[in-house]
Amino acid sequence: MATGVHASNASAGLHNGTNRDTAKVYLVGGGVASLAAAAFMIRDGDILGQNITILEQLGTVGGSLDASGSAQDGYVLRGGRMFESKYRCTFELFSSIPTLDGTGTVTDEIVRWNETMKTSSKSRLFRDGHRQTAPKFGLSENHILTIGRLVLEPEVWLGRTSIADQFDDSFFRTDFWFMWCTTFAFQPWHSAVEFKRYLARFAHMVAGFDRLEGIMRTGYNQFDSLVRPLWKWLKERGVRFKVNTRVTDLGLSEQAGKTTVTRIIYEQAGIAGEITLGFGDHVLVTLGSMTEASSLGTMDTAPVLGGKGDGGAWTLWDTIATGRPAFGRPSAFTDHIDESKWVSFTTTLHDPTFLRLVRDLTGNVPGEGGLITFPESGWLASIVIPHQPHFIGQPNDVSVFWGYGLSVDQPGDFVRKPMAACSGREIMTEIFGHLRIVEDASRILETCICIPCMMPFITSQFLRREKGDRPQVLPHGSQNLAFMGQFCELPDDVVFTVEYSIRSAQAAVYGLLGLNRKLPSVYKGTFDPRVLLNAFMALHDIRR
Repeated sequence: MATGVHASNASAGLHNGTNRDTAKVYLVGGGVASLAAAAFMIRDGDILGQNITILEQLGTVGGSLDASGSAQDGYVLRGGRMFESKYRCTFELFSSIPTLDGTGTVTDEIVRWNETMKTSSKSRLFRDGHRQTAPKFGLSENHILTIGRLVLEPEVWLGRTSIADQFDDSFFRTDFWFMWCTTFAFQPWHSAVEFKRYLARFAHMVAGFDRLEGIMRTGYNQFDSLVRPLWKWLKERGVRFKVNTRVTDLGLSEQAGKTTVTRIIYEQAGIAGEITLGFGDHVLVTLGSMTEASSLGTMDTAPVLGGKGDGGAWTLWDTIATGRPAFGRPSAFTDHIDESKWVSFTTTLHDPTFLRLVRDLTGNVPGEGGLITFPESGWLASIVIPHQPHFIGQPNDVSVFWGYGLSVDQPGDFVRKPMAACSGREIMTEIFGHLRIVEDASRILETCICIPCMMPFITSQFLRREKGDRPQVLPHGSQNLAFMGQFCELPDDVVFTVEYSIRSAQAAVYGLLGLNRKLPSVYKGTFDPRVLLNAFMALHDIRR
C-alpha cells in the first residue's frame, strides 16, 4: 500500500513551468531530513545536484545523528534513534544509497547486520545488583483498558492532555512503564497524543518488548552508518554544502493568500549574506532542533544548560512564524525546558574490564542486549553497550558505550547530586553503584573518558500540543516553501525517529515538485489480528 501527498499540498508546488535543469533548491539545516530531501530531489525529481545547496549552522552535517571525537580525547554521541523493520521511507531511500565501501546498499547492509546480530536482551531491567530477564509488565486490567482506549480514541478528544492525565499513579510504577519510557524517552507530563501514536505505531513490537526483540541496529553509530554514505552520495552528485552558515530570516512575499520565499538571509563567519530566489526555486526548512543548545561536560565538569537563543534553529522558526499561524507555534516546544531536557553521556574505555563485567552481569555480549535500565535509579538511568567498534577507525583496544538519564534534577543514589550537576567521573561512579562494581571502579575511572551532554530540547517534540502547533509540511498558500523534521505534522507517524524526518522530506519534495509519486504507507499493525492478539497476551503477561 502507499499514500499520496495531499492534493491541496501537491498543487502548491511550482512544478508547472519549473525548469528542472535550472531550478535552485535551498535546504536549511544539515540534518538527515535535508540530506534525504536532497537525495529525493535528485533521484525522483530530476533536479541537478549542483543546483542544490544545504545551509547548516554547525561545522558539519548530520544534525542530531552526530558522532565525533577520538580515542585520545573521548568519543561523543548525543544520542541515537531507535530502528525497526517497518521504517518504510527510510529503508526505501537507503536502498538507493551505496555503503561507504561500495559493496551493496545501506539497506542491505542493515538487514544483513541484524540477521547476524539480533537484539535479545537478557537484562532489560537491572535491580538491586541483579539482572531481570524478560520482566513482566505488571499492568492492571484498568491500565490495559486505558491503553486500548487511547489507541482507539481520536486525537482531537485527547487535545493537550498529558499521559499522567490518562492513567493513575500506579501505572508509572509498572515495569511496562519503566521499559516503555526509557526505550522512547517519554515522561508522565508528555503528550497523550504522542503516547497514543507510539502505542499504535509500535503495536507489533509489544510482544517482544521485554527483551527488546524487533529493535534493529546499524553496524556502526548512525552517523557513520547512515549520514556518511548519504553525504558521500550527495557530494558525488555535486550538492553544495555551506556549513558554519546560520539562516536568520526568510524574505517572504505574501499576496492574495499566497506566500513565496524571495530571499534567504544568513550569517557566515559573522558576515551577513543574502540569497535571492528566482522563479521555480524552492526552499525546504528543517524546523526546530532537538539537539539545539547542547553542551558538553568533561570528566571533571558538568555540562551547562542552554536555551533557545544559543542557536539558530528555534530563532529562525520564531521569526518566520510571527504573524503567520500556518507556520505553527514554536513556543509550544521551546518554552518548557524543564519538561524536555535530559543528560546523555558517552564513555570511551581504554581497558576491557568494564565491558567484561557488564557481559558477566547481564548475559549479553556488546551489541546484543540493547538498553539496560536501572528502575531504582533516582536519575532513571540507562546504558547501552553497542557492538565494538562503534566508530569507524576506532582502535581495537578501545571500546565505547552510551547512556542517559531521564530524571536529571533528582539526586543520585550513590552520588547525592542531580545528574544535571554531575561530571563524567560522578556519572560513572553512579553507574558503578547500580551495577555493584566496587573493586574495579578505580581502575576503570583511571582509564576512561566520560563526556556528559546536556540537551535542553531533546524531548521537546513530545511536549503537550494542540492542532496548529505543528505546521503542515506544505503550509496553506505556500508556493515554494516546505517544512521538514520533527516539528511538522505527519498523520499517524511518530516523532523522535529517523523515519519521521525522512518521511517529512519525501512529502516535502513530492509536494513542492508536484510529482505523481506515492509515499510508502505508515505501517499500521493495529489492523493485523495477529499483532493485536500477540500484544493482548503480552500486556496480560501471558507468554507464548
